[in-house]
Amino acid sequence: MIELVNHLEIYKILPKTNCRECRLPTCLAFAVAAMKHDKKLSDCPYLAKDVLESHRVRGAKAESSDDDYLAAMKVLQQKAAGLDLGQRAEIVGGQYADGRLTMRVLGKNFYVEDSGFVASQCHTNYWLAVPILNYVLSSAGREPVGEWLPLRDLKHGGEDWWRLFGQRCEKPLKKLVDEYTGLMELIIDIFDGRPAPDQFNSDLAVIIHPLPKLPLLICYWQSEEGMESSLNLFFDRSAEQNLIIDSIYTLCTGLVIMFEKIARTHGK
Repeated sequence: MIELVNHLEIYKILPKTNCRECRLPTCLAFAVAAMKHDKKLSDCPYLAKDVLESHRVRGAKAESSDDDYLAAMKVLQQKAAGLDLGQRAEIVGGQYADGRLTMRVLGKNFYVEDSGFVASQCHTNYWLAVPILNYVLSSAGREPVGEWLPLRDLKHGGEDWWRLFGQRCEKPLKKLVDEYTGLMELIIDIFDGRPAPDQFNSDLAVIIHPLPKLPLLICYWQSEEGMESSLNLFFDRSAEQNLIIDSIYTLCTGLVIMFEKIARTHGK
């Protein structure tokens, strides 16, 4: 881990475009604010994940630490333990029996126990457990309407999330599909996805269900005639009625990490 000890060292790793997407007038102003801990490095939407993971501002708390996620998960588990999961089952698209709520998540059975504990047939990470608990706690049970929107067009997606979402989710996923075009087929096979032809004139399109009433559409356009390839993620218009925006972001960044592992395992 490289420790940044003054604002000039922070400035060196910034894009120096003065894009103002961090809501400050210049990259230098951002560097000064980050040194004072008024801004986090991740507030710059153009810092790559490897840069964020390898650099830290002196005196700043590590971002997205395991302890933070575990603390958040503990609070959500306590809230879930006070729920009538049997009553919530139909709302969230699951089934309740023997003291636990069962839901299909990415084609696998996941369980929320009466105690609030999340379990599954496979390994459960915080980036999946936290959205699952938020979904169980707050989903309005809205059925998808079949109208696909980019994150920025969701009610709260255009505030502070869509630029980070593009950098942390769509951009690294596009790179993965560029390097390993078989990834989309693997997503279908492993996560019970289905092809979605003719969606936005894309070359490849897949629909998966990270949560029962939260479908996700992945569209990929191949490069042609000097134009770069592109990839976008789309959500049903009902998405925010079933999951809060920060958990949508957490869920999608976690999916990208999972897809990266799958690509490494299966090769190029």
